[in-house]
Amino acid sequence: MNATLSDSAPPSGGRKFGAFGGVFTPSILTILGVIFFLRAGAIIGHAGILGALYILLTAEGIVVLTALSMAAVATNSRVRGGGAYFLISRALGPSFGGAIGLTLFFAQALSVPFYILGFSEALTASAPALQDHFLAVNVITACVLFAINAFGAGWAMRLQYIVMILLALSILSIFAGAAVHFDPAIFRSNLAPAPPSSDNGFWILFAIYFPAVTGIMTGINMSGDLKEPSRALVTGTFWAIGVGFAVYFLQILLLGGSLSRVEMVETPYGALLQHALLGTGFLIAAGVYSASISSAIGSFLAAPRVLQAVGRDDVFPLLRPYAKGRGRSDEPIRGLVLTGALTLIVLLFATRAGSGGGFNLVARVVTTFFLITYGMVNLAAFVEAFSANPSFRPRFRWFHWGTGLAGAAACFCTMLLIDAPAAAMASLVLGGLYVLIARRVVRTAYGDARRGFLYGSVSRNLLRLRSLSPHPKNWRPTVLVLSGNPNSRLNLVQLAEWMGAGSGIVTLAQMLTGRLSDLDVKRTEEQQRLEAFIRENDLNVFPQVVVAADFDEGVRVLLQSHSIGPIKPNLVMMGWPRESSRVAPFVLHLEDIRRLGLSAIVVIDRALPAPGRAERIDIWWRGMANGSLMVILAYLLQQNWEWKRTRVRVLRAVDSDAGLEPARKALHRLIEVARIPAEAAVIPFENTFKHVLQKHSGDAALVFLGFEPVSVNTASDFHRRYDDLLEEMPTTVLVNSTGEADLLA
Repeated sequence: MNATLSDSAPPSGGRKFGAFGGVFTPSILTILGVIFFLRAGAIIGHAGILGALYILLTAEGIVVLTALSMAAVATNSRVRGGGAYFLISRALGPSFGGAIGLTLFFAQALSVPFYILGFSEALTASAPALQDHFLAVNVITACVLFAINAFGAGWAMRLQYIVMILLALSILSIFAGAAVHFDPAIFRSNLAPAPPSSDNGFWILFAIYFPAVTGIMTGINMSGDLKEPSRALVTGTFWAIGVGFAVYFLQILLLGGSLSRVEMVETPYGALLQHALLGTGFLIAAGVYSASISSAIGSFLAAPRVLQAVGRDDVFPLLRPYAKGRGRSDEPIRGLVLTGALTLIVLLFATRAGSGGGFNLVARVVTTFFLITYGMVNLAAFVEAFSANPSFRPRFRWFHWGTGLAGAAACFCTMLLIDAPAAAMASLVLGGLYVLIARRVVRTAYGDARRGFLYGSVSRNLLRLRSLSPHPKNWRPTVLVLSGNPNSRLNLVQLAEWMGAGSGIVTLAQMLTGRLSDLDVKRTEEQQRLEAFIRENDLNVFPQVVVAADFDEGVRVLLQSHSIGPIKPNLVMMGWPRESSRVAPFVLHLEDIRRLGLSAIVVIDRALPAPGRAERIDIWWRGMANGSLMVILAYLLQQNWEWKRTRVRVLRAVDSDAGLEPARKALHRLIEVARIPAEAAVIPFENTFKHVLQKHSGDAALVFLGFEPVSVNTASDFHRRYDDLLEEMPTTVLVNSTGEADLLA
């Protein structure tokens, strides 16, 4: 059975959280966790103030780029449970998605013992009598946290509000004490890094410090428990990043100016207690305990939910049992049990390396897993944007494919710099998971030569495409242009290329009338001439020359037969008939196009503006079916540099003043939901529609109008009516859609 990704919503209870409770709170509590209290001082001591700032800026740079990618993907479609896994799998497919889903699960699952080790280290530092019982403290803590999480996300979330208050008080105590003891001379002495050694290299310190910024995944992975995931993920994540950066930035400056290098390196946590304001070290202890415990709870919540999402997508048969949830709230209890078991195994292993050594070792492993995950989030967003998928229209406007590519490159380069062998091993494991899933999805075979490889790849993908059901979200324009001699219809051809070639496939078709035995040489010449025309005009289209005994019958056969397996035209583009003798055949072709389930685009050519000079495209909205396709085609035009600065207006004429405001609100809502950069305009109906059209769109660069096919009996009236309507208009595109292109997908 082939693995498939399902967008069906999992069962959901009544518990749903907003941006603050569901994203910001768990994220900021994880960000300001054990690294802040137990390792940040040592990082400053080893790297110096300037080096620590550079580590912070580098880590935050990776996180910001990842957050931009996450925001773009999250605001492009409905986000369900599984968080980052859901975002990646829906962008890159089940093979990559499944591999990264397991990687993310292990990253979150390993974070649980990481935070427990931090808690135990702080506890035994405050109570030396417990140092001989370090393993027991770890195991007991893990069991208690498991019990807390077994009660569900609601209990854990409510507990975290109390933790946030304790955390805020402890940070205030640290900063106030550091400010009182601040000494410019100490600050200057701590600017430069300590003498280099095998334990304080820049990338070693970076690897230990990086888990401080991985907290955003805790909030993202709670997507299935959010009221409005798209909005909450963006708002909560960026606020958590901003607040976390400000706190860590102040910590570097204040600790660097109030603690000696020896204190920071040898007793980073003890120095914080000693310099606490007015002897409030107990608040700092409460802060580190609560921060480490809350971070462990957040990871305990996130890891099983990721595993549950992977199980529901059925990419690994062994993970099917983990798809099941418990009760109305759909708690992933089986994933929780597995996470608890992994936690105990890691704690047993890490305890052998000692409290500090085990903590640092797990920190470096956690960093590697999170860098892989961050890299794949960025890669997913890059693929969506760079592939020019028409359905990729994120509401979040601050993303560019370049930021996604930069984020992916930064993550993978950082992995190599931290530990090249570990990065190579992680990549091999990830690749192995990918191959394992891919083999289950489809079996492949490759040729040796380059052409054979490409041919095999295309053939394999066509077969895969045939087995996948079409979905409006994945709609792409496959345009068959009845161009005739393209030299005489260059604007028609250019519009087709702009609308389709960047995101789909465009074919230019030319018909020769006669017998193939008489025209075989001419057909070859016309094919070569058409290919030369495509090269000269730098068009990303395919040529097709067909010989038929009768022109109109040849068009009908072409409409039915032109395809490569599952890739069939969904748009047929033609010019407006100029001769009255061609009106009836033209209308018959429109009927055939509709009968075959294809959309029709008719271009009334009145010249096109010079490249870069088009100021406005007007779309007259008169219904969802035709309107959806018109808006998507205008959006595709905007993706070309010639139309990049062109404004798009969606206009609607209403015949009563009472309908103006409801129509305006409906258009604004439509544009917002469709994620299209367009303006809405509602026009009072004056005199005739021709008068309204010419008054408001006579100066547009291009106008889109919907139409409905008519019977051949009314062909002349249809042709005369549109000739009269558009006689003084600029180039107009008439669109009749089957409804397959859905603007809201």
